[in-house]
Amino acid sequence: MLKTDQKQEHTSSYYAASVNEVTSYPRLEGARSADVCVVGAGFTGVATALSLAERGFSVALVEANRVGWGASGRNGGQIINGVSGLEKIRKKHGNGIADMIWHLRWRGNDIIRERVEKYGIECDLKNGFLEVALKERQLPWLEEYAEERAGREFPYKYEIWDKARTQENLGTDAFVGGFICYRDGHLHPLNLCIGEARAAHGLGVQIFEQSPVVNIEHGARPRVRTADGYVEADSVVLAGNAYSQLEPKHLSNLVFPAGSYIIGTEPLSEDVVNEINPLDVAVCDVNEVVDYYRLSADKRLLYGGACNYSGRDPESIKSYILPRMMKVYPQLKDVKVEFEWGGKIGIVLRRIPTLGRINNNVYYCQGYSGHGVTGSHLMGEIMADAVTGTMERFDLFADMKHFRIPGTQWVGNQIIALGMLYYRMKDLL
Repeated sequence: MLKTDQKQEHTSSYYAASVNEVTSYPRLEGARSADVCVVGAGFTGVATALSLAERGFSVALVEANRVGWGASGRNGGQIINGVSGLEKIRKKHGNGIADMIWHLRWRGNDIIRERVEKYGIECDLKNGFLEVALKERQLPWLEEYAEERAGREFPYKYEIWDKARTQENLGTDAFVGGFICYRDGHLHPLNLCIGEARAAHGLGVQIFEQSPVVNIEHGARPRVRTADGYVEADSVVLAGNAYSQLEPKHLSNLVFPAGSYIIGTEPLSEDVVNEINPLDVAVCDVNEVVDYYRLSADKRLLYGGACNYSGRDPESIKSYILPRMMKVYPQLKDVKVEFEWGGKIGIVLRRIPTLGRINNNVYYCQGYSGHGVTGSHLMGEIMADAVTGTMERFDLFADMKHFRIPGTQWVGNQIIALGMLYYRMKDLL
């Protein structure tokens, strides 16, 4: 359960149970040196380290737990184009950057696919992400998605599904239409993160696990200290997201942890699979507070949603999520649930990732607000650019103003929860 989560090697997820490789990188002990020290071995940290290693930089990657321990190894496994907040950035800077914003939307997808192929990462990568409408009033949004791609002469396959096709392909009458893009898709996120870390290590990145950072000593060459050692580097990148507690003077009350939860069924029969998802695509509704699901490689239904913004975890994840799954698939009432897990995602009030610099050589990037799989890979490249002196894309995000909610983190979570209650009521009306 979540209350004892931080003492576990990994949360008790389907992903941890089906991982290709159990990592066992050493603890950080003694003095080490590198060009760059990256703190946090989730997607952002691993992507940053790999981007820098590909450019010939020496890198140390320091993780408090295990590679992919946080949201990067627990999420819904959906590859969805975009980063939250891009439209706000475009509005601030004008249509002159529209082409750049479009490229940013898809760059994370490209990086993932390029690395899976280049490094031979086995992570059950599948094409197809389907957004579904629950109400007639949501259908115009799907039409806008198609019109946007048509206007951009989008080179990859996409389709609008009417009510009949949606219900036939998903085996449920819960939805009234859908939009599917085959450049998006789904995968096993923990295997991806571990595979990318293996690739980085193969290029010389020093990886240290079970090494919580206790302090950063600032200076011309900052020192990143753990209980038993330190890394001295020219630059530091903080990539801790929802679990990070470093640099509170600069970063406290900017990003708030919200609970996200998933259940995994037993493997489904071929007949059931052919009824509920014969195309093997990832599915997500278009509500503000979303539900999402997909099939695993061994044909389990992984169903998640109902993100909790209050900071409080449910007593039972299964009891919290299963009724939502039953509304969509009542025919699965006798199917056994074999996995239930959750974790924290980083929520930013303005829904724009927070990027910045402290004392010119300590960089930070966090707060994907639930859109982190592709977004974190894009940010890994942007952070590597910034560390090596190319600031254009970094500055687009770093120049955006963020609200720091006064008081404790608990107070901030309650304010965000109240705001999301408004959107939840909109979903229901």
